Amino acid sequence: MLLLAIDTSGRQGSIAIARAGEPTAEGGDFEVIEISPLVGGTFSAQLIPQISTLLSSNGFMKNAIGAFAVVSGPGSFTGLRVGLAAVKALAEVLAKPIAAVSLLEACALASGAQGQVMAALDAGRGEVYIGEYQIPPVSGQVPRERIVTRSEFLTEAKAWTVVTPDSALGAAANAAGLSVSTLPPISAASVARLGWRKIQSGETVTPEQLEANYIRRTDAEMLDRIGS
Repeated sequence: MLLLAIDTSGRQGSIAIARAGEPTAEGGDFEVIEISPLVGGTFSAQLIPQISTLLSSNGFMKNAIGAFAVVSGPGSFTGLRVGLAAVKALAEVLAKPIAAVSLLEACALASGAQGQVMAALDAGRGEVYIGEYQIPPVSGQVPRERIVTRSEFLTEAKAWTVVTPDSALGAAANAAGLSVSTLPPISAASVARLGWRKIQSGETVTPEQLEANYIRRTDAEMLDRIGS
């Protein structure tokens, strides 16, 4: 199966194509064929032409795509909308499944860390996106993703292994005496790998079901924070 993965969640993005074999008890073969960077600020103009170029340069037509993996959040409102809209359109035309991938979960799995793992991403305005995962997963335990203040992050992360691609967050966690691993930037290759795992386990959505997950505070939480 040919898998197309897209990440337009941040200032920079990327797309990747990967070849996945038939699922086996060990997970099956998986190979990232090529990754192509996307320059932030022009995702809407670049994305479809870059996909076409990436496919054609590797000898594929769009009909060869067997599934899609796309970052659904958290991240830039505009960037996420561009990526999701492109995948919705392509998946609708080709009638192929979509794996919606959390960038936080992609960070956690890309780190290779085990046990209680907290992925962290800068959310701006003194806030941090965090995702709490048990790796390997425990049956019945649901990962939790939310947004907290930086001080809340440094307090709550004490019982976790922190992983982040953000060097400033990593430095702050180190200074606070936390166990932290600073990752290289997450690319569409990591999105493809996590997407393939979701596809294997049947965690897919249709174009109509695909939505962004911005992980923002509720209106009630915002009002409570303003009033405190």
